[in-house]
Amino acid sequence: MIKEIKKLTNNDIDFLNLEDNYLSIQLSLDGFSFCVYHKIQDKVGVFGVYEFDNIKGSPFKQLECVKELFAQEKVLQLNYKSVFVTHFNNLVTQVPRPLFNKNNLEKYLQYTVKVLENDFIAYDELNNSEIINVYIPFVNVNNFLLDTYESFTYKHSSTVLIENLLNEYKNIEGSFCFVNVTGKYFEIVVIQNKKLALYNFFSFTTKEDFIYYILFTAEQLNLNPEEFELILMGDIEKESELYDIVYQYIRNVKFYVPNNANFQLNEIPSHSNFTILNQFK
Repeated sequence: MIKEIKKLTNNDIDFLNLEDNYLSIQLSLDGFSFCVYHKIQDKVGVFGVYEFDNIKGSPFKQLECVKELFAQEKVLQLNYKSVFVTHFNNLVTQVPRPLFNKNNLEKYLQYTVKVLENDFIAYDELNNSEIINVYIPFVNVNNFLLDTYESFTYKHSSTVLIENLLNEYKNIEGSFCFVNVTGKYFEIVVIQNKKLALYNFFSFTTKEDFIYYILFTAEQLNLNPEEFELILMGDIEKESELYDIVYQYIRNVKFYVPNNANFQLNEIPSHSNFTILNQFK
C-alpha cells in the first residue's frame, strides 16, 4: 500500500519541454520522495513524498511499491535530462581516505552492519573532505530505475548531506550539530573546526528517544548543551513535540536556512527535504 504524504505541482513549469528538467529521487525501505527541478527557471516543478506499507522492511516489498508508484505517477515515466538518486538507510560507514582500499569494502561495514553474502557494496568519494562513504544501496530498485531511465547517478543520502554542510561551514569556526529528521529516523552530523567530527543514523519512537540520542552524542564529543549550536532540518517544526523537548535541554537551537531557497515552492519549509533538494547544486 502506498500513502501520499505530500504532492505539489508548479504550473509555471512546461513539462512538454524536458530539456532543462532534472529528476531527483530519494529511496528508503518505507518511503519514496521525488522532485522535478527546472534548471533554467531555477524552480521546483513537482515535489512528492510517499510512504510505503513495508513494516518488515523487505527489499522485495519496497520494489513492488516503487513499481506501483511509477505506474500511477506519469511524471515519473517521462525522460529527463538527468536523474539523480539517493539511498537513505543506515547501511553506511565513513572511512578516512588514507585508509581506504576498494578491495576491502565488506570489511569496513562488517563491524556495524550485517552484510549478506550477495549484498552489493558501493562507495562515494566526498568531494570536499578526506572521507569515503561505504554503503549498501537498494540494488533491486537501482536495476528497475536503470531499465526505466537507461542511466542515472546514485549516492548515499549522507554523502549529499555531509558534502553540502561541509561546503557551507568550511570557513566558520565553532561546533555545529545538525539533526536531519526523516519520518521516524534522523541523522546527526557534527562539524567541529571546519571538519566532520561525526555522522550517525538513529531510529526513534518517542520524543524521549530523540533527545536521548542527541544528548548522548553531545556527551561523547564533549559538547556543552549550553554552548554548541543545534541546527534542525527535515520533518520537524517549531510547533512539534520534538522541538519542545530539544529546546528544554539545549540552549542554542535554530532551523537550517539554505543558501539558495529561491527555487523552493512556498509550501515546502526551507529547512526540510535537504538531501533531495540539494542534489541539484
